[in-house]
Amino acid sequence: MPLEYVNVHLTPGRHFLQGDEACAEGAVAAGCRFFAGYPITPASEIMEVIVKRFDELNRAFIQMEDEIGSMGAIVGASWAGAKSMTATSGPGMSLKMENLGYAIITETPCVVVDVQRVGPSTGQATRTAQGDLMQARWGTHGDHAIIALSPWSVQEAFSETVRAFNLAEKYRTPVIILMEEATGHLREIVEIPEKIAVFQRETEGDLPPFGGFDPLGTVPPMPSFGTGHRLLVTGSTHNPEGFRKTQDKTVQTRLLRHLNLKIEQNTADICEYDEYFTDDMDALIVSFGFAARAGLKAMKQARVQGKKVGMLRLKTVWPMPVEKFRELGTKVEKIVVPEMNCGQLRGEVERYTRKEAIGVNRADGEVIEPEHILEVL
Repeated sequence: MPLEYVNVHLTPGRHFLQGDEACAEGAVAAGCRFFAGYPITPASEIMEVIVKRFDELNRAFIQMEDEIGSMGAIVGASWAGAKSMTATSGPGMSLKMENLGYAIITETPCVVVDVQRVGPSTGQATRTAQGDLMQARWGTHGDHAIIALSPWSVQEAFSETVRAFNLAEKYRTPVIILMEEATGHLREIVEIPEKIAVFQRETEGDLPPFGGFDPLGTVPPMPSFGTGHRLLVTGSTHNPEGFRKTQDKTVQTRLLRHLNLKIEQNTADICEYDEYFTDDMDALIVSFGFAARAGLKAMKQARVQGKKVGMLRLKTVWPMPVEKFRELGTKVEKIVVPEMNCGQLRGEVERYTRKEAIGVNRADGEVIEPEHILEVL
């Protein structure tokens, strides 16, 4: 279905917003009509803005009894026909994982925002981190693919939230937005356009409501309850019509392959990244989110010093740009990976470049400074 250009529901022009506020406005602009959540630092401001804006626009908000209920509610709302979102931080993300897996197997489009803080467990509730990178990919059990985005600015907190909704609807999948406390509580100027491109859900068609038919990876239309369709929605293994087939090895194999293929074969559309000076470099910085801001400044300072340093900044962290990693890995001998965790991205970079990378890591609630990166360049 082609993109539709819609009004943003916010005065176009320059706004001075917090990252969490910009994320909420992005959801409003993208057509989110249902939000369920539970207060948690440092994501509560998203819910606070949503409450106010949804009241103005006659949209539905529920403060649920817990994070488990919040995730279940947005799955149900999506099947009732509403674009839906929830927002949380690390401990809440852990609680959402079972229902996130349910959304994956039922091919339910929805958006989950994780404003990361230091863990594990309660950790440092008011401090920044990037420790949920692997949780986003593997936090729910079973083999599956996932889409996760990582904004590094308040502007991208707005635009990447819009993109998250578009990807969720286009590929019928949950999409995770991995922000950090530092990005969520950062205030910057945001340029709000008059209109944005929004992918509207395809609800009618000749295909069955679930994948597993030929060709595998084809995204089926998604009818809603209450529109006259016979719908069977189950978290058990099911055929394309939704019937439970828990003892059928062929159905299970085809369903699992479909869930992975619909993302894996569309990485060119899903994966976004920025490259800086990668045509002229002896060393490469690979980073994402707020840590990449320090990486960019370190790269610029290194080039002033005469060092040929390039940078790859991931906007999409899952799926990762595997071929780009391999390509850039052949150009350099030194790879530096700054991240506010103990090395979760570094392992993936080493895996695909087949080279040992230097980690610049912090997991103490503070941000990485450019000087920390310059020391190893």
